[in-house]
Order: sequence, then structure tokens, then C-alpha cells
Amino acid sequence: MLGTTVWRRVLGVDRATVIERVEVDERENAVVAHVRPRRDSKRRCGRCGQVAPLYDRGEGRRRWRAIDLGAVRCLLESDAPRVDCPTHGPTVAQVPWARHGAGHTRDLDDLAARLVTHAPRSAVSELLRIAWRTVGSIIDRVVADGRAAHDPFDGLRRIGIDEISYKRGHRYLMIVVDHDTGRLVWAGIGRDKKTLEGFFDLLGKERCAKIRLVSADAAEWIADLVRDRCKRATLCTDGFHVVAWATEALDEVRREVWNAARRQGMRGFARELKGARYASWKNPEDLTERQEGKLAWISAVNRRLYRAYLLEEQLRVAIRLKGRRAIAMIHTWLAWAARSRIAAFVELGRRIRKNLPGIEAAMRHKLSNALIESTDTKIRVLHRMAFGFKKPEHLVALALLDRGGYCPRLPGRNAA
Repeated sequence: MLGTTVWRRVLGVDRATVIERVEVDERENAVVAHVRPRRDSKRRCGRCGQVAPLYDRGEGRRRWRAIDLGAVRCLLESDAPRVDCPTHGPTVAQVPWARHGAGHTRDLDDLAARLVTHAPRSAVSELLRIAWRTVGSIIDRVVADGRAAHDPFDGLRRIGIDEISYKRGHRYLMIVVDHDTGRLVWAGIGRDKKTLEGFFDLLGKERCAKIRLVSADAAEWIADLVRDRCKRATLCTDGFHVVAWATEALDEVRREVWNAARRQGMRGFARELKGARYASWKNPEDLTERQEGKLAWISAVNRRLYRAYLLEEQLRVAIRLKGRRAIAMIHTWLAWAARSRIAAFVELGRRIRKNLPGIEAAMRHKLSNALIESTDTKIRVLHRMAFGFKKPEHLVALALLDRGGYCPRLPGRNAA
């Protein structure tokens, strides 16, 4: 039989665990290691870790699934006494090899949690020989363990707020990201004031007072809530959304010109104009030779549409610049838009003036929602890789696991 030191390393347990014996259970077709905590260790509550006196022997011996040994399942077996916790009452005692309420060892939990961020849940379920629903429970457990060990809202100073559509039918998640660490700190189901209030309720008045910068889109209800709950914070309107407004205005002008050409029987002109749509959307440095030709054609045949294109591109350059130069350029652009006599851009100018304090703040502090948009994309990848979720709570847990910094290392691997 292998020595205790070898078995300790194979099973992934530390010196707080005593291995009494190891045997093969022919009926279960598994290797069973009989273990117990060290006798000199104090009994603690499985939920909160408080030292507590013995209450009873519980339901006797129980087993925990461990990582398979080659092609054979592995189980740890031990007594499961209960302690009388001052806070939680009679509770199963803490064991060093597993989390409270788990039917698997800590290493198996960590392995499943790591794999599920890189592979579909069904594949993880088949590989580890655990139920599909069990994988979801493991994710919840690992995330809860990580958030209990470290306050996820500690040190928040600059945050970004955004929404992500996770399913057809206007199903959304609200997410909050820490600009300083890049972590996803919170996600909630819904896209309204009540949903976001849940985050600020968790944050509390003291930590809300420490928030200095908040980046978000121009939704008025977000601005009102931030002003009410984070009184010292400066709201920064995301430049990405401002450029999106300009793109929409340009597309509106293009459609007006296209419809006018069709009404006048200029079908060839309308067809050429429809083909110029993507050329007008792309950054100048990314244009192909054919698309450059399309824009040159527009400048020759319709000056109004070409001026709309130049207005959109000038705004894009200002948003990209940041700093004082960008603020000066925005004011120059607003004057140009006001006298352009292009209705869509006159209206866009009014919209930008209404949100100008937030736009200037974003330029001054060089803050945008680029990090949050990146997080949105990664959450969509997780959703697609998992082939959807029956409940959005499972997507929230998986997003926090992968983007919140709670994804554990593979068992037995040291930090790089």
C-alpha cells in the first residue's frame, strides 16, 4: 500500500486531514479513503467557522466525491458530527477537505469551476461524471466562497455601469465593473431603477460616499440614481454611445436621400447609395480602396450627405482625443452642427448639449465604457459556450466566476 504522504498528495489534502486507511469498494467501483480532521483541531461551524461545542454525531459517516484516480472514481469517507453554533445553531462541523454543504471535495469543486469557464457545462459534467445541475451548484458555491473571503466592494472608486441583453424578448442584466481592477463586481437581473438600486443598497452609504467617478450611458434614470446615492461622484457619459448617436443621425440622413432618389425614379443612384452604407460607417483608416471610391462619389453627387459624414467623423475624432483639446473640439463641432441645416445633426447637437457635462467629464478624466463593453462581450461568449441558461441566476454566477476574479487555479498548480 502507498504511504500516507503519497496518498495525501494524490488525494489533494493537507496535514489538517488524517488518512486512516484506503480501500477499494467493489460495489461502488471506487477507491475509498477513510479520513478525519486532526484530533488537536477545534470543532468549528461549517457555515461561519466559529469554534463551537459538539452537539451530536449527526447522521453518521458520509462520503465526498474527489477527483477521479485515473479511470476509477475516488471518495473520501468520514464522520459528519454536528456542532452547536452560537449563530447558526446545530450545524454540520467544518471539514478541511470540502466546503460546507458540498458533496464533493474542494479540489473537485475548483476543477469543475475552472473547466466550466473554458468548456460547455455538459462537457464538464460528462468529463467529471457529475450531474449537469451539480455543475451549477458548484459555480454558486465557489463564487459565494470567494465573495465571503473578500469584500467585492472594497476599494471601489471608479465604476462603470452598463446593461447586456442575454436573451431575446428584452431580457437584460445590469453589470457594474471596477475601472481600476477590471473586475466585474456585481450583476443583477433586469434593466431598471429598482435593479440598480439593489447594487447601491449592497454598497451601503459609507462606500457610496467613496465613489468618485461613474461611467454610464446617457440614461436619465441612471444619472438621477447616481446623483442621489453617490453624492460625491462625477457622472461620465460614455463616448461610445455618443458616437453611436452620430452614426444613427448619419444613417437617418442617408435614408432620407435614398428615399428621395427612389421617389424621383433615380433607381441607379438609389442602388449605388445603398451600397455606400458600410463605407460611411467605417473608420477612415479602415476603408478599402472601393469604399474610398464610394465616399468620393458621395462627395461629388450629394454634398448634404457628405457634410453629414464629415460631421460624424469629426465627432468621432473629438471623442477619441480626450482631454482639453477634445473639449474645445466638441464646442466647435456643436457650433458647426447647429448651422449645418441638417435636421438629424441639429437634433443631435441639442442632445449632446443636454449631456455635455457628462461628456466633458469623460474627456477630462479619460474614462469610457470600453472596459465594460469588453466584459459584455466576454459574458456573451460564456452564454454562447454554455448553449444558454434555464435561469439567469446561473449566468450571473458564471459571469462573476470568470470576470469577477473568483475562478480558482487548477488543483495542485502553483500561482505563476
